[in-house]
Amino acid sequence: PAELVILAARPSMGKTAFVLNLTEAMADRSQAGVVLFSLEQSSFELAERLLCIRGRLDMHKLRKGELDEDERDKLLRVSHELSELPIFIDDQPGRNMAQIGAICRRLKRKSDIRIIIIDYLQLIEPEDKRAPREQQIAQITRRLKFLAKELQVPVVALAQLNRGVELREDKRPKLADLRESGAIEQDADIVLFLHRPEQYDPADHPGEAEIIVAKHRNGPTGLVRMSFQKKHMQFEDYVGPDAQMPSFGGGDGF
Repeated sequence: PAELVILAARPSMGKTAFVLNLTEAMADRSQAGVVLFSLEQSSFELAERLLCIRGRLDMHKLRKGELDEDERDKLLRVSHELSELPIFIDDQPGRNMAQIGAICRRLKRKSDIRIIIIDYLQLIEPEDKRAPREQQIAQITRRLKFLAKELQVPVVALAQLNRGVELREDKRPKLADLRESGAIEQDADIVLFLHRPEQYDPADHPGEAEIIVAKHRNGPTGLVRMSFQKKHMQFEDYVGPDAQMPSFGGGDGF
């Protein structure tokens, strides 16, 4: 559906890893074209992560050049597989909405992209640099929503949360924690929060992630638990003690 989906979290929760899992799954299983605008990280960094996700490779070992022979063979195989998938990464910093829109229209005509991902919303260059920040964000979210409707594809935009969440005892994010929250909350069809309790207390549900559906214009809200394999950058179906809870994806992960 042509919806604007906001995925928000505090830094280091795994927002980028989550959308890379989504990117790999959609491009592989559905052969759906995915365009990812990375306004912070380079395409090389994202490619490293995608290799680890697809090959279940240890990111630390990959970066230190410590893969064994079997892992190096797997790296070559998944590198070839990824090169065949319809994934388009634009890592040019400082993109504005006019540029993002033009690139997406071209890719829609040429490759029939099925989803647009922005990492992340607050790094999109505003049209009017002198306008108040909330007004700048409002213009950006509105244009993202228009782009989704024009191209009839979902737009997933990552967003940062205010620091206020760190000061509360219950650190699960709420809609009020969205930075420049008014316009984002209003324009979004779906607002998701990504929360990993172990970021605040390593003993608190290690290896678990919560996807909090805080707003859903056409459906229910609630919470979905997932497992997070940090060394592989992989989100998977939840396998904890209450694993009967709903989860995303099939039996082989995200």
